[in-house]
Amino acid sequence: MTSSETTPGRGTAVVIGGGLAGAMAAWALRGFAERIVVVERDRYPAEPAFRAGVPQGRHAHLVLEAGHRALEEMMPGIKQELLDAGATLVAASGDLKWLSSAGWMALYPAQLAFLSCTRPVLDKAVLDRVRTEPSIEFLEGTDVVGLLGSAPAVTGVKVRERGTEHGEVREIPAELVVDAAGRSTAVPDWLAELGHPPVTEERVDAGVAYSSRLFHRPAGVDLGCKAIYLQTKAPDAPRMGVLLPVEGDRWIVSVAGMRGAEPEPGEAGFAKHVALLRDPGIREALQEAEPAGEVRGFVPGPGVRRHYERGAPEGLVVVGDAASTFNPVYGQGVTVALLCARSLRRTVLRHGGIGHATARDARREITAVSKNAWVMSCTEDVRFAATTGGPSGALLKFQHRFLDKVLAGAAHDPAVTAAFHEVMSLVAPPTLLFRPALLGAILRS
Repeated sequence: MTSSETTPGRGTAVVIGGGLAGAMAAWALRGFAERIVVVERDRYPAEPAFRAGVPQGRHAHLVLEAGHRALEEMMPGIKQELLDAGATLVAASGDLKWLSSAGWMALYPAQLAFLSCTRPVLDKAVLDRVRTEPSIEFLEGTDVVGLLGSAPAVTGVKVRERGTEHGEVREIPAELVVDAAGRSTAVPDWLAELGHPPVTEERVDAGVAYSSRLFHRPAGVDLGCKAIYLQTKAPDAPRMGVLLPVEGDRWIVSVAGMRGAEPEPGEAGFAKHVALLRDPGIREALQEAEPAGEVRGFVPGPGVRRHYERGAPEGLVVVGDAASTFNPVYGQGVTVALLCARSLRRTVLRHGGIGHATARDARREITAVSKNAWVMSCTEDVRFAATTGGPSGALLKFQHRFLDKVLAGAAHDPAVTAAFHEVMSLVAPPTLLFRPALLGAILRS
């Protein structure tokens, strides 16, 4: 008789949300949970397609160097599968033209690169791999409506078929529950219903809003690069734009603005925002490009970092956007979700199971892998006067002055640019920039 037959929920893990973060979390638990149930409110399309449950999916996405390293570690061969599906590998220098607040980044022979494709292609490649694991099952078209357990320990979830507000509620006992429900997670509310005190949160809200559109790449076009990133510049240039190559010989162009400079709706608003960017490169690239879809808007809401490592019921782990959400203009979200999954996998391997000790260690490690991305994101967000929340004080002023010098150095010194790219690609901590050989060049800038 198996352990799951003798004790309800023993050996079972439930993952709330079947997007990228949830699918990767389920994959991380394979071999150690007897049964892994992924509860997904949508029904997956047969072919790569945008879906309502991923509202940010229609906008520019990329997988930073640290992200595709983690993905390849967990799913060997998937990088090539993504390339075969139309993803593009974009070198951090040369393939990418990056206009920072201090000017264009200096060129160097970059070893770092990011993967660029639409979100459906990335999600489909991951989902196809996850579905090869017999211990993982998907409950599609199903809502999680609450948690089982008490303040000291979560012991499962309550589910109901989506669209049946008064339908039957079923219980799924579990030894481990993973919240991968994204920005809209209801887990904090459900924990309150169990009597658990509020989890400590950090919040910062730059009021960012997005507008995106796909374009057919004109035949024979040569931009001199594969991608363009026009960064914001506080306080006088709160708008950004990015052009990325995606499958099907297309570009995806996303423009964004901080509070007070949001893109206006529709085609006219999109074109106006492109024209207001700091450099005409994206506007010029689109002059001969035919649209391949409608203009889509998105307001992601505030950045939130939840400190579950400081206090959470036993048996609960939170990953991806449900744990930490960032201003999307920095391109960190997908990579941090992948780093969370890798941390969960390494913790499970270390403990040899999915018990409470595993969950405690996983919570600590997930918080640690998201820290640098959070610090970089909110430190930049608070440069804009209309931002609410976030850090302040003497340390923040030092960070701003130092980063200004880093960006000034990166505009003419390839060594500084290379180091900055390592930090932004999340493969090295910000302390890399304080190494003596680099620090001298940065300070001289």
